[in-house]
Amino acid sequence: MPAKAFIDTNIVIYALGPNSAKASLAAPLFTHHPTISTQVLSETANVALKKLAMPLSETGKLLAMLETTCRVEIVTPSTMHRALVIAGRYGFSWFDSLIIATALEAGCDTLYTEDLHHGQVIEGKLTLTNPFSA
Repeated sequence: MPAKAFIDTNIVIYALGPNSAKASLAAPLFTHHPTISTQVLSETANVALKKLAMPLSETGKLLAMLETTCRVEIVTPSTMHRALVIAGRYGFSWFDSLIIATALEAGCDTLYTEDLHHGQVIEGKLTLTNPFSA
């Protein structure tokens, strides 16, 4: 595990899911106190409530657990402006660009995600890593 890793929402959801190959690869990424953002918390709550039909009280417990397990970075207006630059430079979607911008601002060197280009390096600092890639 790199010195400072950022975890995307999809990896959070897999780590919480049923015992599967993806869950067994995602869960260990949380043992070294990774970084997530307020965006990841929000997206996780949305999935928990809508797709997993988790009650509000359980969703609250899930968010509290993530807040103690991970460093949480706040998405700021400056993060949003950096995300616009990233979207323009690399062609990523807005929400992916926001995740990348937050990871960069947090000083992370690895972004664990299933959605982006495995092995791509952003701004010479952040490596996109798919933990499920063979």
